[in-house]
Amino acid sequence: MPAQVATRLEPSVFRLPIERIRQGYYSDAYFVLTKQLLEAEGEHPHVTLQVFQKHDSILGGIDEAIAVLKTCAGRSENGRWVSGWEGLTVRALHEGDRIAPRETVMTIEGDYSLFAHLETVYLGSLARRSLIMRNVAEVVAAARGKQIFYFPARHDHWLVQTGDGWSAHVAGAIGVSTDAQASWWGGRGIGTVPHALIAAYGGDTVRAAIRFADHFHRDTNITVLVDFENDSVATALRVAQALGDRLWGVRLDTSEHLVDRSLLDEMGGFDPTGVNPRLVEKVRAALDAAGFEAVKIVVSGGFTAARIARFESLGVPVDAYGVGSSLIRGENDFTADVVLLEGRPCAKVGRGYAPNSRLEPVT
Repeated sequence: MPAQVATRLEPSVFRLPIERIRQGYYSDAYFVLTKQLLEAEGEHPHVTLQVFQKHDSILGGIDEAIAVLKTCAGRSENGRWVSGWEGLTVRALHEGDRIAPRETVMTIEGDYSLFAHLETVYLGSLARRSLIMRNVAEVVAAARGKQIFYFPARHDHWLVQTGDGWSAHVAGAIGVSTDAQASWWGGRGIGTVPHALIAAYGGDTVRAAIRFADHFHRDTNITVLVDFENDSVATALRVAQALGDRLWGVRLDTSEHLVDRSLLDEMGGFDPTGVNPRLVEKVRAALDAAGFEAVKIVVSGGFTAARIARFESLGVPVDAYGVGSSLIRGENDFTADVVLLEGRPCAKVGRGYAPNSRLEPVT
């Protein structure tokens, strides 16, 4: 289950480009123009704005959204920024909270001209982080307590890593692959002996694994990809024999277009391509028979919540799942609406005020 984070992250954690956010650089132009118009006309409407989304989901990005309001609400006067945070009343749920469709997750009350330019930024934070949390929580639940390694870094822009990694962590992922993804809780990235290093050692998985372990076994769990030669059973055994107690696990990552050599004599009764249940069973049986019962098996390559659930229902002897691009796909959009003006109802039809007793004041 995702962990509710009761203590909010400080704004400094997010390293926000504060000056540019204040200037509206990352905001939809119409919100920037709205702020400019209200200021030019001397209008200071006191509003209550509420934020919601439309899924059974998990709330992420709320501390980042609050940080945007804390540091970037306000106005420029004579070339000097005057903070508007003290004039706002903000109530919000917490990181990792389960949320229902159309449940209000945050309200902002105060002079709308102080924060009109920020809607694009804080809604984007909520949408991205909640999407990651929801997706990770689904695969964590499907894995029934087994470890999930969060491996989508190579599938998206590097700038999203920090917040995405935090969201994955809160949602239950055991490990992330980059230091940036682990930075908000002070962790470190983890990984395996990669195909590229094996290639750099002439395709010799054992040699690459030995050299990797010689340098790093005191710092990380040594996990080795064993599909470079498309013979996962034989390669896993050679690696285990070479590394002994230094080997934490082997990782199966066979392409969905290939059939591992160990399965060629068994084809006909199951789908033999990619990382399939029978391949995992054969690697596990071979390791156990050779006395390497402690070596873990990590599987990766196109895993989704549904595929993990299938493996678990079949009792496939997997110890951990490496999941990549499926964790960053989909949408979890948020909407913000002004619902009260000067304390009186003033909302778009169908978007009335929906108070939520779960919201807590943000100090």
